Amino acid sequence: MKIFSAEQIRACDAYTIHASGIRSIDLMERAAVKAVEWLTARFDTNTLFVVLCGAGNNGGDGLAITRLLHRQGYGAKAFLLKHAEHFSADCFANLQRLQQTGTDLVELLSQGMFITDIPPHIIIIDAILGTGLNRPVEGWLADFIRHVNQLPNRKVAIDTPSGLPADTVPVKEAAVVQVKETLSFQFYKRSFLHPEGGRFAGDVHILDINLDSSFISSTHTSYETIDDVRQWYEPRNPFAHKGTFGSALMIGGSYGMIGAIALATHAVLRSGAGKVRALIPQCGYEIMQTAIPEAMCATSGEGCLTEIGGWEGMQAIGIGPGIGTDPTTVEAFTSFLEACKQPLVIDADALNILAKHADLLGKIPAGSVLTPHPKEFERMFGAVPDSMAQVEHARAQAMRYNISIVLKGHHTAVITPEGACWYNLTGNAGMATGGSGDVLCGLIAGLMAQGYEPDVAAIMGVYVHGKAGDLAAAALSQEAMIAGDIINYLGNVFLEIADGRFL
Repeated sequence: MKIFSAEQIRACDAYTIHASGIRSIDLMERAAVKAVEWLTARFDTNTLFVVLCGAGNNGGDGLAITRLLHRQGYGAKAFLLKHAEHFSADCFANLQRLQQTGTDLVELLSQGMFITDIPPHIIIIDAILGTGLNRPVEGWLADFIRHVNQLPNRKVAIDTPSGLPADTVPVKEAAVVQVKETLSFQFYKRSFLHPEGGRFAGDVHILDINLDSSFISSTHTSYETIDDVRQWYEPRNPFAHKGTFGSALMIGGSYGMIGAIALATHAVLRSGAGKVRALIPQCGYEIMQTAIPEAMCATSGEGCLTEIGGWEGMQAIGIGPGIGTDPTTVEAFTSFLEACKQPLVIDADALNILAKHADLLGKIPAGSVLTPHPKEFERMFGAVPDSMAQVEHARAQAMRYNISIVLKGHHTAVITPEGACWYNLTGNAGMATGGSGDVLCGLIAGLMAQGYEPDVAAIMGVYVHGKAGDLAAAALSQEAMIAGDIINYLGNVFLEIADGRFL
């Protein structure tokens, strides 16, 4: 799904109005109907709603929602905040419609007024400010939002939480309504996908209001969500053999860290690679041969890797899980980068070696996939003010070095060499456990071994990894799941993708 900026969303609205031959208030009504459908599907008619409306079009949505809820037998009342000198045309029109339905259904709040004594069981709908916000909220309106946040009521935002910018993260201490759910029309707002903004939006639900599909398909954006990987999925040829699905080499491990490379190697196998080999230090040989009998095993060094060889002829190479930063390993890694020209999957301590030896960044083979978490990225490429700035910095580095960067987080961002950014929507907090990243490294390498382009392998790998984590958490709980559980559920995800059931 494409992620449009606030300006692009306004253009899409305008194009839809023109192409469909409808009025802007008709599109507003369409959005209100979809929001009310969502609300009435979840709350029975005994539910009471307070709808907070602003003077702009988001407030018009709220007024229309109040009217539609009332018509369906729900108790609903709107409070219209006069925070601007004039109401927008559609907001004013919906105010008149609501007043015609019942004068007691709406109350105007002037500057300095607040709402009090709202029983905690009443649902508060936030329709004060929309995506047109271009500066932090100030004055009475900021105080009003902070007052609303102190109320214990369940809160639902219409399109976006009031005070939250669409295209940037909010400034520190910004006044933003904190809600349990956000009903976003047609698109994700980019700020929802970053921790600084997402913490206000709660669970985001996308409501399709039938904006013009030709505008959406023809309008460029560098940002998308990963929500359908079938476009890349290649079903297996029944006449294939193990050589058809490629050979993968996983390089890593050191004394006390053999588990990391074992998890990565196991993930390669579960991703579908035909033949898998692990290059590890001698101290991990028996562990690997016992734990992962399906993988071939070669050794170098005793407690850490001292040479990296045997990679020629491999369709995919992953390096880093458990590899450590011993000087002899650093030397071996440096020599390997100078010799190897095919795309790699680089993770964990291999990233830390790159951070300590910046001259090696220019030696990373084109097309490689780097999988840092935010701190690892910062050590390699420098600090930035916030997570959205970090994604922009990652886009610049991906284009500079012709690599893909998997910037791990709640909504992992996959950055391609062209600067495209794909936000992942699968995964959960239970995956914040040791070894989860090693599994991802192996999964991406396994997909590359089967012939998927590195950037596609990264996008698919991140989606499958997160989805397997979701299935594991559903079965075991977020608290109890471990990295090996993610591997155990990879097969379920591939079954869903092959059958199309995950949609």
